[in-house]
Amino acid sequence: MTKIAIRKAEGNWSVRAGGAILVESRNALSLSEEGYPDVIYFPRADIAMAFLDRTDQSTHCPHKGDANYFSIVTKSKTLENAAWSYEDPSEGVQRIKDHIAFAPGEEITVERI
Repeated sequence: MTKIAIRKAEGNWSVRAGGAILVESRNALSLSEEGYPDVIYFPRADIAMAFLDRTDQSTHCPHKGDANYFSIVTKSKTLENAAWSYEDPSEGVQRIKDHIAFAPGEEITVERI
C-alpha cells in the first residue's frame, strides 16, 4: 500500500496562470505520496472558479479514487486539464474533498508566497 500523508501547507500559497491569480490561500493542504512530488490542494472556496471549466477527462488512482479535471481559461489561451479534484476521495484521504490541485509548469505557477 502506498503511504499518503496529508497536512496543512504552512504559510500563504498562490496559483497564477495567464497573468491572473487564480488562488491565494492560507488553508491549502499538502499531499505527500510515496514516489511522487508533494501536491498542494486548495479549498474551492479560495479559488476563482470562474477561470475553471470542468472537462470530460477523469482518471482513477487506486489510493485516492476518481479524479475529475478542469481546464484553466486565461485571456490568451485555455490550459487543458490543468487542474483536478477528487470529489469522492477514498477512505484515508477524505481531507482533499472540496479541494483542487493544479499542475505546475511553464504556464502555471504554484508557490508559497
